[in-house]
Order: sequence, then C-alpha cells, then structure tokens
Amino acid sequence: MASRQDSRTVNSGQRLIPAQWNQNRLTAKLGIKYPIIQGPLGGLSSQRLTAAVSNFGGLGSFGAHSLTPDAIKDVITEIRSLTSKPFAMNLWVSMEDEGARTVDENGFNRSLAPLVADLAALGAPLPNYKPYSPKRFEDQVRVLLDANVPAFSFIYGIPAREILEECRERRIVTIGAATTPDEAAALQEAGVNVIAASGFEAGGHRGSFLRPAEDSLTGTLSLVPQVVDIVDVPVIAAGGIGDARGVIAAFALGAEAVQMGTVFLACEESGASRLHRETLRRRNAHHTALTKGFTGRLARAIHNRVMEDLNRNGTETLPYPLQRELVRNLAIAAEASGRADLLPMWAGQSANLSTCTDVSAFLNSLVEEVSEIAGPVIQWRTNYSRSSRSSVAKN
Repeated sequence: MASRQDSRTVNSGQRLIPAQWNQNRLTAKLGIKYPIIQGPLGGLSSQRLTAAVSNFGGLGSFGAHSLTPDAIKDVITEIRSLTSKPFAMNLWVSMEDEGARTVDENGFNRSLAPLVADLAALGAPLPNYKPYSPKRFEDQVRVLLDANVPAFSFIYGIPAREILEECRERRIVTIGAATTPDEAAALQEAGVNVIAASGFEAGGHRGSFLRPAEDSLTGTLSLVPQVVDIVDVPVIAAGGIGDARGVIAAFALGAEAVQMGTVFLACEESGASRLHRETLRRRNAHHTALTKGFTGRLARAIHNRVMEDLNRNGTETLPYPLQRELVRNLAIAAEASGRADLLPMWAGQSANLSTCTDVSAFLNSLVEEVSEIAGPVIQWRTNYSRSSRSSVAKN
C-alpha cells in the first residue's frame, strides 16, 4: 500500500507530489539531485562552500552584491574550477538607499560616534570619511549573463524586463525572493522562473521591495502556503529551516525546495569568521533580532552588545551601503580581538540548530533523515487530500 504509493506519483488535489521527495519540477529545472539550496550568505559566501553544496547535488549559491564586476568574474571562474554542477550567483537589484549619494562628512561622523569608544578600546584607528562610490547592478548582472551562469538569484526587487528576457534566451534559471504574497505575484508576473518565499525568521537582510521591510514581516509557516496558492512556478521555502524537521514541514506546506543559510555558516567551508562559526557551533547564539544598525537595511543577526548600542533611540544610521562599510571597521577589529559582543554575526532564528562543521557530512545526514520521514509525509498528504475531496463531495 504505502510502499506501492511511494514508488509512484500521487495527486494532492492541487499538484502532483513526487513519491521520491528529491524529484520535482524545481530539481528538473535546475538540474540538481536534491531540492536543497544553500543561501547566498552575502559577504560570508565562499567559493569552496558553493562548490561543496553543488558537488553534493544541491544548489550552491554565492552572494556577490558587494563585489565589483571584475571580482564577480573571478569568483565564477573559481567556482567552475571546483565544480561542474549547477550553481547560483546572487545579486541585489536595489544597490543603495535614498540619501546615500548626499551624505557628507558631518553625517558620517554622527553615525561613527557610537563606535568610537569601542574602536579605541580595540586599538583600531577611526575610519575617515570618503565620498560614496556606487556599484551598478546592471554592470554586475552583465558579468553573470556573459558567463552564462546556471542560475541567477536576486533580492530587493525585480530586474528589468530586458535582463529577464536575456536570461530566458540563455536558459539561465531566475530565482526571485519574495517576503510577501504580493511580491511573489509580482515576480511571477515578470516571468521569474522560481520564487524563494523568505520568512522573517531568516538570517541576514529582509529583501522586501513593495513595502518597507518593517511592514513585510511574515513568518515562513504563513508565507509559504500563501505563495504556493497564488503562483504556478516552483516555490522555495526559506527562513528558520535548520534540520530535517524544517525540510519536511516546508514540503508539507507545498514548497518544492528549501533554502538553508545559517546552518552552512557554521561549516569550515563558509566565509564566516572563526568567531562567528564557533559561536554557532557552541549554540551560543541565544536569540536573534532585527536591526538596521549593521548595514542601514533591516536584517537579522545574533543579539549582542553592539546591536543594542546601534539600536538605541536617537542613534543615527547611514543609508545602505554606507553604514555597512562603516560598521565593517569595527567588525574587523572585533574579530581580531576575539570580541563576539562587538562583532555583527548574521543568523536566523534557528541559529542554535547550526552545528555543521563539514558540508558533505551535514548534507548526508540531512538527506538520510529527510528520506526516513518523507514516505509517511507523502502518505499523509495523500490521505488528507482524499479525505478533503470526500468531505467536499458529501457536502
């Protein structure tokens, strides 16, 4: 019975659920073995991590939004030297906040003020004001297009129609991030191939683009089924997924893949600092919180003293990306001094599930656990669907 059903495709009433949990529309579209996507991790990406996830059969990702076009080209070359499997490059459609180009030295010094005492205590020099030198999304994405990367993921908006059309022509799979159902609908309308539904449990930046991030805080459990119900393209569940239980829950909600970020930060292959990795492995994250203080845009990180200082009422924050560059001066000094209380450490709400040290070992364990649970979940969804249809027919 259940075993016979597990060997074929079953109908949920809305969509077909593959009896093999790792085979669906998304894995076919991306050419991957497992519907597991490594979050791009912004400035904490590494070529080793991206390649390791892809070589295992998932989709490794690299967050390149802070890099110059030449640096992005080098990253792609190195990833391709480490893997022949599909991978994703991630960019931000919106590269700066209003006012970034008009900040003067006085504004810079006001935002520097809360960091002065800590920089001095760490023996670090005070940064000097420099006029903003912008990077252009269009220049960055040109590199991805010319390199024919397998997948292009993005947050903070929707690329221009011409860019999406060229992706289709080049058969580059596009993955757009949505933090609300409205954003998901807009992404589908634009012709994006896959939608990552990002709940507010996720670590790092909230990539909202239709409304302010503070007004777009929907949890993964609520967001994913709403997005699944209104779009026809495959949906990735992201935010707070740290183990097999989270993966199975995402599939039960209708997602066809999961995106995991914080769990990979603890791995040796990640680009996170030693102090950041150790904090996660020791389960010392305690709790996380949202802040604009680290970069100028709302993001989730481990709650610590520097976050408290920068979240205080009256503290001035520079527009993104100026605040990010400012706080980076403190981060470098704090890491060198072993001061976790002064180091911005990105993490999602499931940070204390992040005990991974080796990517392959973690993924092998994850796949084994999901496989053990997936059969009963498929059976439950089948029975639930039949029960629901029977109830409707009787009424």
